[in-house]
Amino acid sequence: MIRFSRMLLLGLAFLGSPAFVTTGFAQDAEDEEEYKPVLPDVTIYKAMLDANKTTGWIQFRNYDDKQLIYFTALQTMHCRLSEIRYSINSDDLDKRFPLGECNPQIPFNLPEDNTNKYVYISLPAGEAKTVTIQAVWDDGAGSEIVVYKPCEGVGDATCAAIKTIKKPKKQTQQPVPTDSPIRGVQAETPGKTFSEPTPSTAARP
Repeated sequence: MIRFSRMLLLGLAFLGSPAFVTTGFAQDAEDEEEYKPVLPDVTIYKAMLDANKTTGWIQFRNYDDKQLIYFTALQTMHCRLSEIRYSINSDDLDKRFPLGECNPQIPFNLPEDNTNKYVYISLPAGEAKTVTIQAVWDDGAGSEIVVYKPCEGVGDATCAAIKTIKKPKKQTQQPVPTDSPIRGVQAETPGKTFSEPTPSTAARP
């Protein structure tokens, strides 16, 4: 009986030894896979788009004898967009605003860019009476079409007012994968990270 108890104690001591425990954790570590960032579901982005509709998918601002039109709200959704279509003083939607490259580690950050080309466009003062805009998702589906006009009497504050809302006539053509800003997510995670652009006097949202 004493001999059996001694053997049991030795067995328990072996099970609790560092060598045994380390071996067990090493095996578990080998079975683990490195976590890869996953983009938020597109429904989150669609809710963001809808929430920003009243205050403006774009914003007008009068500054230094120029008219600046900001696309900041839409640019924060660039990881799930394939296009931002817009037109000035017409409903043609014949222009495209550039989308930054998507980094899934920071999917809502504005792309780093000292030129502000991902933030706004600059026009002569008072040129844009209306801006028609449509967001196109990464699956090719187009949002409703919203026509915005500048707010009245706001000085150099950023502002936009809805003039009309139109439903898209048909689903937009699905974008070619190489043209999609999420191609880096579908392949491999880009090594470069981005942060918000360095603010300047004009470049406010």
